[in-house]
Amino acid sequence: MHHDLQINRLRTLVAVVDLGGFRRAAESLHITQPAVSQQIRQLSGLIRSPVFASTGRNLRLSPRGEELLRYARRMVALNDEAVDRFIPQAGHVMLSVGVSSQLGEVLPEFLRVLNRGMPQVQLSVRTGSSEELAAQLTGGQLDAALLLQAEPTGPGTDSVELGRMRLAWFGRPAHGEREAVPLALFPEPCTLRGRVRDALDAAGIAWRVSYESGELIGLRSAAKAGLGMTCLVANGDELWGLAPSVRPGLPAPPEPLPVTLAVATGAVPEGFTDIAEKALRQALRSYPLVPPPDGTGPGTPPVQAGPVAEAGPSGSVDGPAHGAGAGPADGPSDGPAHGPRTGPADGTADGAGQVLAGAVA
Repeated sequence: MHHDLQINRLRTLVAVVDLGGFRRAAESLHITQPAVSQQIRQLSGLIRSPVFASTGRNLRLSPRGEELLRYARRMVALNDEAVDRFIPQAGHVMLSVGVSSQLGEVLPEFLRVLNRGMPQVQLSVRTGSSEELAAQLTGGQLDAALLLQAEPTGPGTDSVELGRMRLAWFGRPAHGEREAVPLALFPEPCTLRGRVRDALDAAGIAWRVSYESGELIGLRSAAKAGLGMTCLVANGDELWGLAPSVRPGLPAPPEPLPVTLAVATGAVPEGFTDIAEKALRQALRSYPLVPPPDGTGPGTPPVQAGPVAEAGPSGSVDGPAHGAGAGPADGPSDGPAHGPRTGPADGTADGAGQVLAGAVA
């Protein structure tokens, strides 16, 4: 037979002890003093022993009461933590947001700007593959997501393209130049995987899957260990210390992938999409983002030629290594396997992821 320790009784016990009396506990909990006495009697019946050895001015717990108090404190604290997690405070809104693992470094700036514009929003953030996050968005498990994929978002979502992310080859596997290229890839379904395969097939380069992982850290580790070559966002050298791939005949990386902010229709408060878009555009400035094919579009940073340093909103200077203003000369055909570099705008990256964020405060 199971017995449930009701949280309200345990909370009453904690209040009586902390405040030093039944009357003060009743005032604090907004209940009557007889109700406090009744709840303490119920706890005494549960532990089959008096909770207090003495009451009144000489309030003192019994040995079993002291033991019960230790459990009570822990259970009340855990209850309150769970309530804060799943039930937002009055006037607050709780949202679940997904971010593609390759774009995870946008989170600090995204959270900072979003909190400044919408302090009443509490976020639960998770990272993963864009395909997984898109499915969770259409399935109602996410309210919004930052995706890196070519496929459009599913029904019931609104989306805005923030630009196109340049890609690059990374990893220097130890093998002969005539052997099939070992690849470290995300598992299917994966937009990027198909584009990598198509690019190598079109260049007539034999390949094989040497490592497969659904986690970005797995692909990065495989590339660093020399197990295979991989294709990731073009600033992977700066973000994760990956070595750009060097191989004769290596084709240009796949075409840049759309970076999309997708929102479940009617799931977010008014103004969220505009502020989230602004926050993400700001956070993505350190990534090799280029405008969509139809032009810069509203709110998209203009195209700049050459390495121009730009002051960030907090006064820091965003370096030009992979900024959104990379000019056309920094296109995906650049890389160490395709002739000289076009300038310092791309650093060394040419040629070439359930966290809970909690209350954003």
